[in-house]
Amino acid sequence: MDVLTQGLLGAALSQSIANKKETRIATGVGFFAGLIADADILISSASDPMLNIELHRHFSHSIFFVPVGALIAALILWPILQRFFNTQPLTFKRLYIFCLLGYSLSGFIDACTSYGTHLLWPLNDERITFHLISIIDPIFTGALMIAVIMAWRKHRPRIAHIGLLLCSGYLLLGLLQLNRATDLAMELAHSRQHDVEMLVVKPSLGNNLVWRSTYIANETIYVDAVRAGITENKIYPGSSVPLFVPERDAIGIPKDSVLYSDILRFKKFSDGFIAMEPGKDNILGDMRYSMLPNKIATLWGITLDKNKLDEHAYYGFYRASSPDDRKNYISMIQGK
Repeated sequence: MDVLTQGLLGAALSQSIANKKETRIATGVGFFAGLIADADILISSASDPMLNIELHRHFSHSIFFVPVGALIAALILWPILQRFFNTQPLTFKRLYIFCLLGYSLSGFIDACTSYGTHLLWPLNDERITFHLISIIDPIFTGALMIAVIMAWRKHRPRIAHIGLLLCSGYLLLGLLQLNRATDLAMELAHSRQHDVEMLVVKPSLGNNLVWRSTYIANETIYVDAVRAGITENKIYPGSSVPLFVPERDAIGIPKDSVLYSDILRFKKFSDGFIAMEPGKDNILGDMRYSMLPNKIATLWGITLDKNKLDEHAYYGFYRASSPDDRKNYISMIQGK
């Protein structure tokens, strides 16, 4: 999720085991430890742009890396706390426990989003994603923020327990909504007499009412939006685009070239949901994501430059949205 939510979750978890005197120091320590896992965003290569997306949410988000990540956080914080803060009688062991709690669910909460994490690396190198919550969700983040601030101000760890319980309930609600949205997406596909080969249903930005449905049938990617409402469900039909099959569609790109290798890397990263961006004949996009849930307009993709076959593909972001897109998106959330 976003870095603020990561930090708040870490703070709440550390607060949950603190006594009244430790509540405030546990808040800061947990917040910092909750952010450490996302330091992998700094790993990059000027010559290989895709290295960043492959290693982001990778080893640092594995459950097996948690003790190491917590130790790194503790080693960074220990000299700072000793020099600038009166943390006695806080011992290094106690500091490490706070860091361990703060770091512990960084990978899990990211796996709850649609982006996924390498949660079981090195035993399993596949991205694990549960599609329970948007990368940015104001309700989830707001509940955590209120609980953390109140626990900090009142020196009452029990408030953190309540906040964590509420957020757990919200994730369970996300699971319920995911199942409802998946049923709607499958019903839509069957109404078109499509034999679905692959389907991914994920929450749209900032809510768990409107979901983006992306499925593959007959070598075509179909994108729609479904609203799993409280009293009424709605379908917002989208459009389709031909599936990009490297063996067939990478014309003029030798299979032993660096560019072709990057196409395969991007295909793996995108779980196979790749297609040429409509209107842009050289952008290969990840069709699972778009600013508007029922629109084919990728958020990121690679450039297929046949003049640079032996160079790594350029990886770019395309996040522009029009006023009409934003208006339509709000209307979908409202069920209009």
